[in-house]
Amino acid sequence: MKSKTNVIWNIGLIAGLLILLFVLEQVMPSGSMLFTVLKKGAIYALVAVSMNLLNGFTGLFSLGQAGFMLLGAYAYGILTIPVESRASVYQYFDGGLIQFAIPVPLALIASGILAAIFAYLIGLPVLRLKSDYLAIATLGFAEIIRAVFMWDKLGPVTNGSNLLRNFPSFHSVLFPFVVSGICIAVIVLLINSTYGRAFKAIRDDEIAAEAMGINLAHHKRLAFVISSFFAGVSGGLLAMYQTSIQANTFKSAMTYEILLIVVIGGIGSVTGSCISSFLFIACSEWWLRFLDNDNLYIGSFHVPLLRAGFRKVVFSVIIMIMVLFYQRGIMGDKEFSIEGVKNFFLRLAGKGKVKKGGASHE
Repeated sequence: MKSKTNVIWNIGLIAGLLILLFVLEQVMPSGSMLFTVLKKGAIYALVAVSMNLLNGFTGLFSLGQAGFMLLGAYAYGILTIPVESRASVYQYFDGGLIQFAIPVPLALIASGILAAIFAYLIGLPVLRLKSDYLAIATLGFAEIIRAVFMWDKLGPVTNGSNLLRNFPSFHSVLFPFVVSGICIAVIVLLINSTYGRAFKAIRDDEIAAEAMGINLAHHKRLAFVISSFFAGVSGGLLAMYQTSIQANTFKSAMTYEILLIVVIGGIGSVTGSCISSFLFIACSEWWLRFLDNDNLYIGSFHVPLLRAGFRKVVFSVIIMIMVLFYQRGIMGDKEFSIEGVKNFFLRLAGKGKVKKGGASHE
């Protein structure tokens, strides 16, 4: 009965959030930084949860997320550029090789499928490695795939080192929220299924998991492919957000940012990854932006030290403080729930009680 009540509450919260976003779009200017943070935060929430599925719930330390996002972004862009625009986009490659376009939903699914196919092929040899060796191998793949997509020989398909553009983008903040929300819901269902329990068993103890009859190679490959599929979808969403695609955008620094979001939110917590995604984007691109202004005055007092790039220094210090004081992340391995919120406020109320004669009184 409690689980059914929690589901109803969660559905109500999600519906309320979507209604709030719709209202905000009607009353606030479209160029507001709030919408920028919400759009990019929703995209990063999906890719962070996909990485957490692999790193946090399965115990596989992979750093190839940027490479899979690149595959998803290019698949989306290549498949959705209108035929009449291909001549101007592929101007150095005779209009390009592909001369058709598909709807946006199908292109996003194709983005995930392409990333999943590459993940399956790469996973066959790479998933035999463990720990740091796996991380280095997947990071190397991401760098190789980025260089390959800039190769002029593939120009008729990828446009080489030139930008892909003129493909459909989203103008409403609701679109990335709905797509990311559906994908994250699927991941949560997977985590709570028998496959999810098998992933957690592999994370906790591979030898014990194998003794229980779990096929380690199969389940590791499955987690790797599923994680990469959703990373590919998030790459397609990121392409829509940026309105253009270039391979140099998907450098290893992007993977480190995603890993940082997962660590700050809590390894093994889906809601932690979601919360930290929005906090990370808000701090790095909005709240601290004033620190780059070297002409900032408070009254007649000129604030010293501020200059371009100073916000990154302050942001790094904030991250170090968070890691020091929240070593397990914001949520640890816990998840947000209505029951947890109720218990939190009950504990606060309990602390506020006045004890008299060994008994507590309201």
